[in-house]
Amino acid sequence: MANPYKIKEVRAMEILDSRGNPTVQAEVLTQEAYGRAMVPSGASTGKYEAVELRDKDPKRFHGRGVQKAIDNILTILAPAIIGLDAREQQTIDAKLRELDGTPNKSRLGANAILGVSLAVAKAAADTGIKHLFEYLAPREEYVLPVPLMNIINGGVHAGNQLAIQEFMIMPVGFDNFHRALQAGIEVYHTLGKVLKDKYGPVGVNLGDEGGFAPPMQDTREALNAVITAIEQEGYKPGKEIGLALDAAANEFHTKGKYSIDSHRLSPGELLDFYRELSKEYPLISIEDPFEENAFESFSQLTQSIGQSVQIVGDDIFVSNSERLQKGIDMGAANSLLLKVNQIGTLTEAIEAAQLAGSNDYTVVVSHRSGETENTFIADLAVALSCGQIKTGAPARGERTAKYNRLTKITHDLGRNGQYAGNQFRKCKVTR
Repeated sequence: MANPYKIKEVRAMEILDSRGNPTVQAEVLTQEAYGRAMVPSGASTGKYEAVELRDKDPKRFHGRGVQKAIDNILTILAPAIIGLDAREQQTIDAKLRELDGTPNKSRLGANAILGVSLAVAKAAADTGIKHLFEYLAPREEYVLPVPLMNIINGGVHAGNQLAIQEFMIMPVGFDNFHRALQAGIEVYHTLGKVLKDKYGPVGVNLGDEGGFAPPMQDTREALNAVITAIEQEGYKPGKEIGLALDAAANEFHTKGKYSIDSHRLSPGELLDFYRELSKEYPLISIEDPFEENAFESFSQLTQSIGQSVQIVGDDIFVSNSERLQKGIDMGAANSLLLKVNQIGTLTEAIEAAQLAGSNDYTVVVSHRSGETENTFIADLAVALSCGQIKTGAPARGERTAKYNRLTKITHDLGRNGQYAGNQFRKCKVTR
């Protein structure tokens, strides 16, 4: 009897991400099923990320085409995995890495490799007629993640003067995902009214991740607006809805100092700034508070406020187990931001999540600013039961697609799905 999981065809094409830039779509067909993956792209990227291959042909898409990556899928990656069993994810991912042969996937492109890796998993799940999360982690019960909803955009995601890249809300004080999502959406829309009343129509311009991009310059100005929206909607800041930041400090770090709120701060002064904010506001998570090589500063901040505030490493770790291990050894951060396209294969991403969990680091599964309507990360967050997902504002199709997928998963799981809520820091990915 023929193996229904046997890969029989691999396809690839150039599609568009949420910024209108080309990206990779890969398709894997087994004897009986089909899997498709679309690869996202970041704007605020760490230099240690796996390399996204671009054509650099100025005559096409201003050099941002991905036809080389597509060709690498069709001529190099596809022939190597056709005939293999789609359930052998680790074996296939190892083969993809071997074919590239570089430590950062720069020869064939992480976008090419990841597209195939994720499409293989989806094809295997489809062959078994299972939810993707169920295929990735078969068990009886799952944890539904708290959404980190980016409702004010700054930094490279917006055209304003805010140094901090993302001002987020975390609806932790609710019993289920549906109610938490409702609260987040209500606050988002109320914030729009608050901003329009204060700044006029320009106050409700949107940034790359669907959050508002008002003409603000000061961190506290943004935080105060969010607090106002939470209170106007009748929710309790800190109890029902906490605040979170993605500083993306790489973007405002030059020559050893950080330019923020019209000041040039030393690492120590910036640490004091975060410590003050954590006292003034119900901050429960801060991502990338320092630049990507500042392990010592991360460690100092974690030691200072890490008991009450989650310190998340993104650019410093880039979902890479080696860099994460260095952070663990130094006590730098206490949480890993997991972006599958930073590392390039599903296997490596899951290994990084497991390493984090086994060392009492939380895991936040994350989108990118240049997203697609693909919902893979929603299933991944549930499969890992990590308790947190970061996928933007409740606006724009590429963001709401993930929320809609989580809503569907919540509905289908019923009592077998528990919302992480205010226990989000106790959710640990296990090996």
